[in-house]
Amino acid sequence: MGFLSRTVAAYRRSLMDAMMDRMRCDAIAFVSGDFFQFGTNFHTDVLPWERPVLLVVPRNGEPFAVMHELSTNHIRFAREAQRMWVDDITMYAEHPRVGARLPLYPQWPEMVAELLKAKGLGHARIAADAAGGPLARAIALLPEAKLIPATAECRALRFVKCAEELAVMREAASLTDWVQERYRENIREGRLVQELDMAMAAQMVEEAGRRFPGQNMEVMRCWTLSGPASAAPHGDGQPTGARIAKGHGLVNIVVARLNGLVVENERTWFCGAPSDIQVKAYEAATAANEAGIAALVEGNPVSAFDAAAQGVIEAAGFGANILHRTGHGMGTLGHEFPDDTAFVHRPLLAGEVYSCEPGIYIWGVGGFRQDDTVVVGPTPEVLTNAPKDLKSQTVG
Repeated sequence: MGFLSRTVAAYRRSLMDAMMDRMRCDAIAFVSGDFFQFGTNFHTDVLPWERPVLLVVPRNGEPFAVMHELSTNHIRFAREAQRMWVDDITMYAEHPRVGARLPLYPQWPEMVAELLKAKGLGHARIAADAAGGPLARAIALLPEAKLIPATAECRALRFVKCAEELAVMREAASLTDWVQERYRENIREGRLVQELDMAMAAQMVEEAGRRFPGQNMEVMRCWTLSGPASAAPHGDGQPTGARIAKGHGLVNIVVARLNGLVVENERTWFCGAPSDIQVKAYEAATAANEAGIAALVEGNPVSAFDAAAQGVIEAAGFGANILHRTGHGMGTLGHEFPDDTAFVHRPLLAGEVYSCEPGIYIWGVGGFRQDDTVVVGPTPEVLTNAPKDLKSQTVG
């Protein structure tokens, strides 16, 4: 398994072409970092509000991009590795200097307007993932061009993954399962929670180096919440110095991004034998996770997996302890589209990928959450396979 190939580029381009045909547009423009990566296979290493980027995909023609000079050598590395999908790139400079030949940052709108004209798009209808900012100022310089806000339509491009994308996500999921096993070996009474997570992240990097040399695995999260702090899904905001204590329940979050695709893997653990209320909440959260997974079947409403998990939790008497939806899309981002899953009633599509992470949060006791990354199909495919039974998850 390696970086995403031109097969993925062709698949994504076919989705873009179909979108442009539906919207009767002449081009799509991407200005956000995640959509830029989706269309170029290039991981932008700075935020686009600070250094604007642009990818334009014409309906009839080759894509072209605008990038900042900071990425000059990064682009060269990507080209030498044959993982850059766009050849036509216009650069701009960040500060004036004698002999500079690049357009300057303040000239970005004018530069883009001239580039669009030169590419035959001076009179075009251009759909965009985000319709404000520098791109809007550039289009304003082209009175006969029209910028079409298309955030929802662009997000839909990322719903269904092709076979190669799913293969990468399986590899990333296998790595996160390996990391969960390292947590099993390392959770112990008295250990600093943050130190544990950093040690696990270091082991994750070492293992990724063995599995994926020369590729791009990012540790997005190795994050553990221990004891009463886990009653807030993202902790109590004061983790420094926190230690694992006997009797604590722990919720950990392992998120890996491999070659531009993200998976989540979360488990609930116990340091020592759990109490009766911990066992009851743990079993309800695990059953809800399994019910949600079972509902991620092609043709079911998107909202079905949220409703299935919620029903299990409510039947167990913990309805008041639900603090968030059951899950969200997975892909280029950790929190991918759709994000409002409880309110989306369209049919699930084969090849969509979701997190399934229903949780129960009890003040003074802690949180209980299992999270798997799941591919929608006639039968759901669970990519993350770390154990979830109570015996396996009790250590120390």
